[in-house]
Amino acid sequence: MEQRLATIIGNAVRAARQRLELTQADVAERVGIATEVYGRLERGHMLPSVRTLRKLCLVLNCSSDVLLGMAGVAGVEGAPALAEDPPEYRERPEVRRLLRTVRKLDAPRLRLLGQVANALEN
Repeated sequence: MEQRLATIIGNAVRAARQRLELTQADVAERVGIATEVYGRLERGHMLPSVRTLRKLCLVLNCSSDVLLGMAGVAGVEGAPALAEDPPEYRERPEVRRLLRTVRKLDAPRLRLLGQVANALEN
């Protein structure tokens, strides 16, 4: 039963992620888990905690019924849609990846990157 449920949830989160054109790293960051853990979850190798399942529903904009395999996919007739994504979640994948990298930089490198960005802008 647990393996079957893990597979159902994994397939549902993958479909929802792809529908939103997000990477695994995007979803993991928004949910607050490691990318490797999210990958295991998506491959059906583990079950999420209740707290993580709730966060997945919010981030992927679908109901728990959808992720648990008890309803259709969000966006399909009869499946409820949740609140609209915040603006920062609507960035292109390239911008999201760049932002993740920039957040890891120390102060001197961040200043240098700012100088490079200003030079490119002019």
